[in-house]
Amino acid sequence: MLRGLSAMVWIRISRIRRKYEHGASEELRGWNLSLALFDLLTTLSVSEGMTQSELARQLIVTQGNITQLLDKLEQRGLLLRRQEGRRKCLMLTERGRELLKTVVPAHALWNEKQFAGLSTEEQRELLRLLRKLDHALE
Repeated sequence: MLRGLSAMVWIRISRIRRKYEHGASEELRGWNLSLALFDLLTTLSVSEGMTQSELARQLIVTQGNITQLLDKLEQRGLLLRRQEGRRKCLMLTERGRELLKTVVPAHALWNEKQFAGLSTEEQRELLRLLRKLDHALE
């Protein structure tokens, strides 16, 4: 049995992550997107032209996983793989950009509702502590 303060923190973070991911998955289902696909699309929207390897490193996923996700987006007409010299660059299509124009604001609103139980100051403090923990884990 897990004991101690650090174990309790880990359990709470894990529980919150599962609840958040479940809710976000439900919310994104209306656009036929998973959390992984949404993450990939939003990452590419700010870093278009990156390679598959660069994207996998940034998202902390395997090459095999990223290939499957990219294939799904390409089949839906949301992504292009463009050869530029020896590099194969990833670009959003106009259809992909248009989808994000709808999904991102809706998801941002959903996200705000999830944190409505915390004041602005409490959210800032939580963010500060999470950043500190994030850097400690690197």
